[in-house]
Amino acid sequence: MIKVVIIEDEIPARKKLKRFLEGINEPVTVIAEIGIVTEAIAFLKTNPSIDLILSDIELQDGNAFEIYNEVTVSCPIIFTTAYNQFLMDAFEGNGIEYLLKPFSFERFQKAWDKFLWLRKSNTTDTDLYAKLSQIITGATSEKTVKKRFSVPSNQGTYFIETGDILFFAAEEGVIFAVDKHSKKHLLTQSTLKEIEEVLDKSDFFRINRSELANKKHIERMDRYTKNTIAIKLRGYEKYLVTSQSNTSLFREWIEE
Repeated sequence: MIKVVIIEDEIPARKKLKRFLEGINEPVTVIAEIGIVTEAIAFLKTNPSIDLILSDIELQDGNAFEIYNEVTVSCPIIFTTAYNQFLMDAFEGNGIEYLLKPFSFERFQKAWDKFLWLRKSNTTDTDLYAKLSQIITGATSEKTVKKRFSVPSNQGTYFIETGDILFFAAEEGVIFAVDKHSKKHLLTQSTLKEIEEVLDKSDFFRINRSELANKKHIERMDRYTKNTIAIKLRGYEKYLVTSQSNTSLFREWIEE
């Protein structure tokens, strides 16, 4: 029996992974489903007998690499994420595949086949970096970037251009966009990850757990605390604040 741990904070994404595992022609058992960094560290320290980890990267309380810096993991890791900037970091340790969301069952099957091959041969793939760079580049180039979002209303449906959106936010279980006039628009998407998957990563950045900011509307940045930044968006009175785990990545992204 192959013992798998899922480290993923989004319930729909967990269900998708379990559904894909059910479609694999191998005896598999999911021994744990974990959504936060601290819980994952505690579990992995006391449960060394694991065959494979399916791991998201951005979690509720931080970045998954905090887990693997804290705990020595002996099993392979298949990373599943909406971000392609973590590719090199993913393979500094036990990463064997990098699945860029949204990924199909066929893509998952290829990752699983690589895991089985490594499991049987007890070796490493010397062409891993080159192969996965091609996968990421291909997935990004084929991806369709959403130019506008539909917004349902009592009178029908209207549209808001993506470029006119200051930021997207998750609030009390709903997703909305705030436009350049500071007006809120309730969207039909159920998670920010769904939004991220159809945005140009060079234009929008997940600054914290609940907000995605548009680079072209960022007017200035101020220090908020030692490890966070307050962001002023053009025409919007309130400041947005980066999370500690995303601040350094935000600094790099804003300069690109």
